[in-house]
Amino acid sequence: MRLLFAVTLLLFGLPALADDHANLYQAAGWPEQRAHFNDALAAAQQRYQKTLPPAVYQALVDNSNRRFQPEAIDQRAQAALRGQLHDPRPALAFFQSPLGRKVIAAETLATRRDQLALHVNGLPRIEADATRRLLIRHLAQALPAREAGAEVSLALAGVAADSLSQMLPGLLGSGQAQGMIDGQRQRLMEQIGNDLDNTLLYVYRELSDPELEEFVTFAESADGKAYYQAALAAVRAGLAVGQDASAQQGL
Repeated sequence: MRLLFAVTLLLFGLPALADDHANLYQAAGWPEQRAHFNDALAAAQQRYQKTLPPAVYQALVDNSNRRFQPEAIDQRAQAALRGQLHDPRPALAFFQSPLGRKVIAAETLATRRDQLALHVNGLPRIEADATRRLLIRHLAQALPAREAGAEVSLALAGVAADSLSQMLPGLLGSGQAQGMIDGQRQRLMEQIGNDLDNTLLYVYRELSDPELEEFVTFAESADGKAYYQAALAAVRAGLAVGQDASAQQGL
């Protein structure tokens, strides 16, 4: 009986001790950001409702819901994070710290549905002194914000295109379609990059200069670079822009 009790405790304790990747996924706000993406997806679907025939619109909703099923997004993103990030403990320690929690709170607030609606015509211009602007410039260079933002935009913009491709197979060859996606991705990154400093000034406006400097120090460190490289891979895997929807369902 004592042995059985010990084994039971071990089995319950192993996930908490061993699965730092899962803990990091939670601590870094991935579930909240995925939920915010699905909110944005629902809004994108609604925009097509008045312009498409009912049958076509329903196909669009069904296809995009299947492609971006929440559990599937989480599964693909977590698998990529595990595969790309060898040691999650330094990033986990940062995001579980008071500053890390403050960073994640700022990021998840910025992507909430009500906040996006509030700033649909653009963010306000943020005034900052030279020191803060220099910190933000360093942060903009360390974070893969342009790349991740482009993947999200492509995923939302591709809702109608995916449905059209499924209803009219062969409309675009795979090479032609991929070329269009790559071109759009580059244009989106350029657009995001043009206003990235002001975006980051707004998102992290509640961080003091010392807190912002500490955040920059983490982002520019070897551990920070490893995390954000893996995070970008996780975003790309989770949203799977340009990949075949039927293949994604098997993941």
